[in-house]
Amino acid sequence: MGKPTGFLDYKRKDSITIPEKERIKNFEEFHTALPKEDQMIQGARCMDCGIPFCQAGVMISGMASGCPLHNLVPETNELVHKGNWEQAYIRLSKTHSFPEFTSRVCPALCEAACTCGLHTEPVATKDNERAIIDYAYEHGLVTEEIPKVRTGKKVAVIGSGPSGLATAQLLNRRGHSVTVFERSDRPGGLLRYGIPNMKLDKRSIDRRIDLMEKAGIEFKCSVNVGKDITAEEILKEYDRVVLCCGASNPRDIKAPGRDAKGIYFAVDFLKEVSKKLMDNDYDSNSVITADDFSFGSLKGKRVIVIGGGDTGNDCVGTSIRLGAADVTQIEMMPPAPNERAVNNPWPEWPKVIKTDYGQEEAIYCYGKDPRIFKTTVTEFLKNSKGHLKGVKTVELESKFDKETKRFNMVPVEGTEKELKADLVLIAAGFLGSESYVTQQFKVDCNARTNVSTAEGSHKTSRENIFTAGDMHRGQSLVVWAIAEGREAAREVDESLMGYSNL
Repeated sequence: MGKPTGFLDYKRKDSITIPEKERIKNFEEFHTALPKEDQMIQGARCMDCGIPFCQAGVMISGMASGCPLHNLVPETNELVHKGNWEQAYIRLSKTHSFPEFTSRVCPALCEAACTCGLHTEPVATKDNERAIIDYAYEHGLVTEEIPKVRTGKKVAVIGSGPSGLATAQLLNRRGHSVTVFERSDRPGGLLRYGIPNMKLDKRSIDRRIDLMEKAGIEFKCSVNVGKDITAEEILKEYDRVVLCCGASNPRDIKAPGRDAKGIYFAVDFLKEVSKKLMDNDYDSNSVITADDFSFGSLKGKRVIVIGGGDTGNDCVGTSIRLGAADVTQIEMMPPAPNERAVNNPWPEWPKVIKTDYGQEEAIYCYGKDPRIFKTTVTEFLKNSKGHLKGVKTVELESKFDKETKRFNMVPVEGTEKELKADLVLIAAGFLGSESYVTQQFKVDCNARTNVSTAEGSHKTSRENIFTAGDMHRGQSLVVWAIAEGREAAREVDESLMGYSNL
């Protein structure tokens, strides 16, 4: 422990956040790093406690507690405190494939399980991690290992999201020849097209992909496996296949008027905006003033976002940057409490309400929180030309169902309302993997359409085919996808070589 009383001597200090007034003008990241001296003090707050829940990565009451990658958090925090940034990077990279991604988009499971957070604010581990990886890139420390010997084995990774990239990275380091297939025009999957640029600058992905290509990994983009090339063709050419296609089947809202023009899935909306930004060489101004999106210009339009999760929040922030006149976010569940409930003790994930960046920006722009809780859409309203003009909503309440023995959200009679809308974005989550891929590879799926494996394994029901990420565990976090990819790589390596040192 660098400073035994650090958690008593110093208060938590987060990275600098650009005010809403300035950050909504563009799609640039709006968190800037603390000076290195201040970040070193944040490292000193780590208690080096006897049982570091921060790195446990275990499930407690159905929720993750601590880092699924098992990053050695107290060790890296101490190295930050000492200003030994190079050793901090070496230590972090032993367990982590892509700190530049999680240090920007992860909800910081490590911090939620931090012992220091039991009585005061947790250690700023996420910001420490970002400081480490940013320093490493700035000083040329980040490389991708080029294997000295190739094994002669070929592996196809289907999907280039966080799980696919982690799988490819480790298998390539081991000496296998890895080809990553991606149906979009650029690699990155969810990282590139599911997360807005202001949360994760796509140049961070470009930088990592460039290193991976130089290390020998081949990326084949605009190739939709299952349509452009068959599963059998893949299996004939490659010794092993790893399915990392995500849980990209969006949940729809089945209500009258669904065919109205002006209703889009959130993932399609976010992808189009991100692609436009990259096609314009990250020129934010050209994106904001453009009106040639499939959904047209948002200037002066009223937007309704259905869904209260991270994707819904991203739609709020993106709509504001595109000039929306008003944004409303509809959430069917009640708001979480302001503080932990008695039945939600530390080190469980804290089920408390969070006002994210998009909601903060909506409050600044429109003078109110955009969220309407305990509400659902019952009908989409359209004009004589079939264009969306509004939605009908109804309030919900929780009632116990004696037959299912579960609490369900049911409509409250007499609470119907109409809200005006020019655009609706459906951000209601995902239902699992897409059937055309799983059917092509003839792998078994469970009731939630996730690819089935034995518990603790990534091997599918079909020989030589493995799976990882959201396609395996369902919609989840980037950090879980990376952890899954690393575990799958070890299992694939062992199946090819009879043992694994990954």
